[in-house]
Amino acid sequence: MHSLFPAWPLMAAFFLASLALAVTPGPGVIYVVTRTLAQGRRAGVASVAGVALGNLGNAIGAAIGLAALFAVSSIAFTVVKYAGAGYLIYLGIKALRAPVAPDAAVAPEAPAANAAHTISQEQKFDTTNVRRIFRDGFLVALLNPKTTIFFAAFLPQFMDPAAPAVLQSVSLGAVFVLIAATTDCVYVSVASAVAPMLNRMRGAGAIGRYVTASTFIGLGVFTAFAGGRSAK
Repeated sequence: MHSLFPAWPLMAAFFLASLALAVTPGPGVIYVVTRTLAQGRRAGVASVAGVALGNLGNAIGAAIGLAALFAVSSIAFTVVKYAGAGYLIYLGIKALRAPVAPDAAVAPEAPAANAAHTISQEQKFDTTNVRRIFRDGFLVALLNPKTTIFFAAFLPQFMDPAAPAVLQSVSLGAVFVLIAATTDCVYVSVASAVAPMLNRMRGAGAIGRYVTASTFIGLGVFTAFAGGRSAK
């Protein structure tokens, strides 16, 4: 019976290669960091979870042959690519139109009132935003055909030709997604540590809104005009 994973020396190489690719800042990292800076740690973690599930969907897609379809069909690739780019631009426009919260320095509250306000805001965030942010991250990652092609090009280098290809591809893809989610959580932690300092700046709310909107729109434009069906 064949194993779903390669022998340890090759598995170690896969782990190191995956880690190197995961820590390299790309659109996914920019997305989760932007979410964290704009909406806090919980938003960042929800985004990481959504992006991870979307990437896992791409790994499964690569395993069942979507990558081959994208490689030979310009129409299929283009439709999915522009759908993802359009969704990012939509998120940017929505962020641009969101109301700006007043600066904390303008109207300081008593500690007890401030604490109650914080709890209320956290409860509101939990009930109204987590699912939406998770969904956004999932769709942003899933509607990126280059990720599917990347998995199709990267994973076979570590697979045993004699073992079931689909099961190996899904298993290795899941490990890669787990590694990427872990490194993304590190980025979220760093961003959430920096966010309070940025938020104390006067006008931070307005600046943050424009930065968030510009980042999402910029990622959308980059996705739309990035050339070719490359693996990366």
